[in-house]
Amino acid sequence: MNRRNFLQAIPVAGLAGSLGTGNGLLKEVAANAAAKPVSDRDYNATLLYRISHPVIDALSRGQLKQQMPREVAPHYAKPVDKVTYLEAFGRTISGVAPWLELGGDDTAEGRQRAALLQKAKVAMHQATDPNGADYMTFNNKFDAQPLVDGAFLALGILRAPNQLWGNLPAATRQQVIDALKGLRVARTFNNNWVLFAAMIEAFLLQFDGGWDRKPVDTAISKMMEWYKGDSMYGDGSSFHYDYYNGFVMHPMLVQVLKVLVDKGEGSKEQYELALKRMQRYGAIQERLIMPDGAFPVVGRSMAYRSGAFQPLAQLALEDKLPAEVSQAQVRGALTAMHKRIFSNPGNFDKQGWLQIGFCGHQPEIGDYYISTGSLYLCTNSFLPLGLPAQHAFWTAPAADWSAVKAYGGQGLKADHAIGI
Repeated sequence: MNRRNFLQAIPVAGLAGSLGTGNGLLKEVAANAAAKPVSDRDYNATLLYRISHPVIDALSRGQLKQQMPREVAPHYAKPVDKVTYLEAFGRTISGVAPWLELGGDDTAEGRQRAALLQKAKVAMHQATDPNGADYMTFNNKFDAQPLVDGAFLALGILRAPNQLWGNLPAATRQQVIDALKGLRVARTFNNNWVLFAAMIEAFLLQFDGGWDRKPVDTAISKMMEWYKGDSMYGDGSSFHYDYYNGFVMHPMLVQVLKVLVDKGEGSKEQYELALKRMQRYGAIQERLIMPDGAFPVVGRSMAYRSGAFQPLAQLALEDKLPAEVSQAQVRGALTAMHKRIFSNPGNFDKQGWLQIGFCGHQPEIGDYYISTGSLYLCTNSFLPLGLPAQHAFWTAPAADWSAVKAYGGQGLKADHAIGI
């Protein structure tokens, strides 16, 4: 049973409307889509652009604080105007960075990507310019939340070292370093938050910004201590049945350890162990996506939507998927999941900003820390767009993923836990 029996491409008639009007690049993409069937890559690139463009565009013009909504969940308990803008920017960059790292080319997608990249570089300056209208909070004077989103910003730049770092003016690079160092005063809780401090220091190590080893060693030690087995880390000493192994733990731990190894400051064996655990988690994630693209809605932070699948997306980006999971089946599963969630028009407001919810506008699903900016963590399920269009991930013939095989009566190998 092929996945095309479960899915239909997004209607061409609705594509131009979903992209908005008044932009030649968007019209070109819509015209190309009308001329041929929408490929998985075209669909995903168009959707990622739709999600990320409002944040990056407004910030590049110094108007993010003026234009971005500040919707908050019921019982919200943070100073929204001090945290939501860095949430939006840091999380958007963390997901869109691999795509931008490809730079521009002479295709509709490449021109669209090049335009967004140019805006992202300007936005980087705006966010970290202390004299700018959109300068963001890089301290814990009001709340510790900026530590989280400074870490996502650092993660994003690490994912695009040439385009989002090497091509920045020296003055902007120094602004970013100064901003991230300002977050060292933020309090780190004894849970997944230890990784946020470690990520910022790993960024400073990678780009010779003057790193502090102690938060990194602390985070690695704690994560190894909190490992529960079969790819699952506790969030602190306790285990939580949620997607924080996807939102934070696996991607950030593996990235930190990779930087240490690359810079000659860490253990290759420790990195490989963490990677094997993430590969097992990725194999589990591939099995969680049902034939129609749905997956269990369980645990906190479900307003991050598709961001739960960051580990699977990151493994695909880095060509490190587990042996039993093919690139084509991951492409099919992630695309089906994106269609299942984002086909609901309630995900976006009339101006194109994300609204609180999981599949549509569902404010009540938001936890006490969820605001508009929080929602952009969903971009982290689009990481494979950092692979060129000619890569086998995008060009291999469509393949059924595990749930399609299982519910279609096809051959499917038994699943087993790992013992490390």
